[in-house]
Order: sequence, then structure tokens, then C-alpha cells
Amino acid sequence: MDTARAVACLLVAVICLSCAAAASSRSPTVRMHRHLKRLNKPAVKSIESPDGDIIDCVHISRQPAFDHPFLKNHTIQMRPNYHPEGLYDESKSNVVSTSDAEKPMVQLWHQGGRCPKDTVPIRRTKKDDLLRASSMRRYGRKRHTTANPMSVSPTMLNEGGHQHAIAYVQGDKYYGAKATINVWAPKIEQPNEFSLSQLWILGGSFGEDLNSIEAGWQVSPDLYGDNSTRLFTYWTSDAYQATGCYNILCSGFVQINSEIAMGASIFPTSSYSGSQYDISILIWKDPKEGNWWMQFGKDYVLGYWPSFLFSYLADSASMIEWGGEVVNSQPDGVHTSTQMGSGHFPEEGFSKSSYFKNIQVVDSTNNLKAPKGVGTFTEQSNCYDVQNGNNAEWGTYFYYGGPGRSSSCP
Repeated sequence: MDTARAVACLLVAVICLSCAAAASSRSPTVRMHRHLKRLNKPAVKSIESPDGDIIDCVHISRQPAFDHPFLKNHTIQMRPNYHPEGLYDESKSNVVSTSDAEKPMVQLWHQGGRCPKDTVPIRRTKKDDLLRASSMRRYGRKRHTTANPMSVSPTMLNEGGHQHAIAYVQGDKYYGAKATINVWAPKIEQPNEFSLSQLWILGGSFGEDLNSIEAGWQVSPDLYGDNSTRLFTYWTSDAYQATGCYNILCSGFVQINSEIAMGASIFPTSSYSGSQYDISILIWKDPKEGNWWMQFGKDYVLGYWPSFLFSYLADSASMIEWGGEVVNSQPDGVHTSTQMGSGHFPEEGFSKSSYFKNIQVVDSTNNLKAPKGVGTFTEQSNCYDVQNGNNAEWGTYFYYGGPGRSSSCP
């Protein structure tokens, strides 16, 4: 009897320990630690940025992309097979200044050092980053659909709290796009709002099957914990539902460049009636491998999105958009004062309003060409507006943006 009682007590103890271990593994603290471990790969070297970021130099073969089951045995494509031929001289690189002396565009973390060869720079995710997210599962993901210029019904205004001022083309097959984007540091009213300027490569409908590749600059206190202007990318193959993420916060984008970090601060930014700073972004589809490549400036080929990530974009894009987007959470029932672009309307012009210039598309022959039939779209032009034009120096361009809440945008 004593032996049986001892065995029973032992079984109960083992069960209790198992239950405690299971409960512990489900605790928020343990789950957060595991998620951070998945996101932050072992670093060869770490660099502290003046803005408080930590940039980890991770061996190229250990980056987050290779968590994807289809990439486990993937051979990294270290360079594109083809590069589009362009229309415009990029001798000025990433910067246009109102002074004669060219000022170099850098990422702020470069002040602390550079990553060695065969590594990629990855902005370290911190505990506070996860705590700001609505959930760990949703961290690094958008919650909205892309601007649909075909939907201008008043009932669609401010759908999901997102507003846009964009230029776009559609009606053909597109194999990439390019733009030079004026860089600013717009003011954000609420921590859960953002302001961005980007290009979209789109395929499919605006329903649940939308494919999108996006890149540009953004200010997002919720995602990054500050108001710095940062380089970013995004991708989705199902209209932002279950696939894709910002930067490299999930498996997907394969980075090959050791100089530029996704999600890191861009420095410096433009000032009103002062020096103007631009970045150049090119995204194109490699005709041989089918992967979608990204280039930053004239020197930095950053990496690629493998074609198998997408359905419609596995072939080509059906629409290209360029422009600005903000979140309007309507604090206290009124329009947000979160700025788009410079925070000033297009009619103010150069050095006051933000712009995209030399916008181009990649055609089926892998050549960059001026877009035809450019349209513009904004949900509420009294809050954020867009005006396009064309000249010899800037090619196809547009000014865009606005202050949000004002006397004309209550």
C-alpha cells in the first residue's frame, strides 16, 4: 500500500511539474523571449547608433529570410542577372541640395561603424518594440488595404483610418518602378499613427488576393518607438492578412548588402526653405530568375523578394503607385494633424512641399521608361493633396502632402 501511495504521489508530482512547465512556456514573458530570439539572429558585430538603435551585423546565411521553409536550402543570388537601363543621370546620387556643395546621404548608424563583408545589417528588435504592438503575432505588419483610385465613394473615405495622396499608372504589364523621393520628418500627432512616402508594386485585385511590394521612407512611433525618418520596405501576397511584414521582421526578403539597414534612420532630412535631401529607389523583376530586386541610390543593390512569395507578381504588376500615406485615427472625433510629406500643400512648390521626381516604370524589355497616362488620387484634397507635372530636368514628377487638420480640413 505504501509503495502504491508513493507511486501515486510521484505521478501527481510529475503531472504538476509538467503543468507548471506548460504554463510557464505559455507565459507572456517566455513567449516574448522566444519571439525576440527568432527575430534577433546571432551577430558577428553590433553597432550602436546615436538614435539608440542597435544594428547587428548578421552573417548573410543566418538572416531571417532563411526561416522560410522554401528558403532552407536556397542558394543566395548575390547579384541580379539584369539591371534596367534608365533615363536620368544619377551623378548626384541620393542628394539634391540648395547649396553648391553636395552633402552625403547616410544612415545614422554609420556614425558608429560599418558591418564587415559577408554580413547584413539588421536593426535589433527590443522588448519595448513588441510591447507597443497590438500583439506579437501582428508585430511588424500593416492592417489595411492599399489606396484604390477606383473607389472614390464617400463611404470609402478614411477606410481603416488611412489616407493617401498618390500618382499611379495601370492598364499594362509592369516589371518595376523607380522614383527619386524628397525626404522629410513629418510630425505625428498620435503614437499609433504614421506618415510615409513610398512606391507600390501591385498585382491582383484590391480584395483578399492583393500582392504588393513597397519601399520608401516612414515615420512610425508605434513601430520604431521614436519620430525618426526611416528607410523601410513591405510585402504581402494576401492583402496584408497573414503574409508579409515590414523590413525583415519575417522571412521573405533576402538581403545581400552590408551597408544599408532596413528600418534604420535616414540622415539628414529636408528643411522648410532650406537644404533638400532625396533618396532614389528602384524595384525591378529579374527576367531570368523572376525575383524582385531593390536598389537604394545608385550604388546599393540591397537584395530581393523571391518570386515564389507571390501569385500575381510572379508574372508582373498591373498597377504602380507613388506617393504619401498617413493614418488618421481621428483623435477626439476630428481629423488628425499628422503631416504628410513636408506638412505643406503642393502649391507651395520646391523646398516647401515634398515631391517625387523622375518617376519611371520598367517595361517588358527591362527598360526604364516614363509612365504613360499618369493619374492622381487623394481621398480628401483639403487635408492632403497631389499635383503632377512634367519637365526636362525632373521628367514626370508631382508635389504632394499637407498638414492634416486645419481650417480647411476640420
